[in-house]
Amino acid sequence: MSAPDRRPNAPPPPSEEPPADEEFARTYAAGYEEGVRNALREVLQHASRGHTAQELRILVESRLARIPEEVELKRRGLLGPPRRPAWNSLLRAPQPARAWTAPVATSSAPALRLAPGRSLLVREERPARALEVLRANAGAFPRLATVSLRPPEVPGVAPDQRLDISVGGAGANDAISSARLAPGEIGGRLRGPTEAAGGALVYVDALEYLATEYSLDTTLKFVHWLVAQTRETGSALLVSFDRRALDVREMSLLERAFETVL
Repeated sequence: MSAPDRRPNAPPPPSEEPPADEEFARTYAAGYEEGVRNALREVLQHASRGHTAQELRILVESRLARIPEEVELKRRGLLGPPRRPAWNSLLRAPQPARAWTAPVATSSAPALRLAPGRSLLVREERPARALEVLRANAGAFPRLATVSLRPPEVPGVAPDQRLDISVGGAGANDAISSARLAPGEIGGRLRGPTEAAGGALVYVDALEYLATEYSLDTTLKFVHWLVAQTRETGSALLVSFDRRALDVREMSLLERAFETVL
């Protein structure tokens, strides 16, 4: 039997795989879609916290300046070795979830008390529970210092007993505007009230802004310094933070800096 006739100029069989340019276009489109979704999601998160148009513009501009750095970190993360699966969690039978009750002020329970030298992180989308703790403990300290986008109202605290550092614009009581102050410079402003006799109650709800305007590493260093400063001076630290602003690993680094986390 003779071999079948093979014509040298016969075209190759059609390939079922898409051409290289089509695969590249699909990958690019998928990445572009994810980037747009993440950007719009972040803007909605900032808007839900009540930021003004000027504050949103500052947050967006600072984020745009950090895009090359974030893209490089993303690229390095994709090139890293795959994580090993947690076999123990896969082989164990799932345990029923335990009910969790926040130990803050309710209709039947008193507000959480902050002792001198203590630090508390309250994880919440908007300042609410932290404000309850703040107003319940403000009278226990001779002075109050706040680092906030809009310094909160605290009844019973005289203007000469509080220092308001307003991040992103001036606030109540002729607050010091720290729109151009680095976290280290904000720390310098906090030395006075915390190192005075009796210390101070320090309230912060602007860490999301600082992490966006500067870097997470710089913000974490500021938090560690502030926790140590309040502990050594007999002051107390109360921070309200939206956990959605960080990923799981970054949020864990922030939580470890505090003695108590709600």
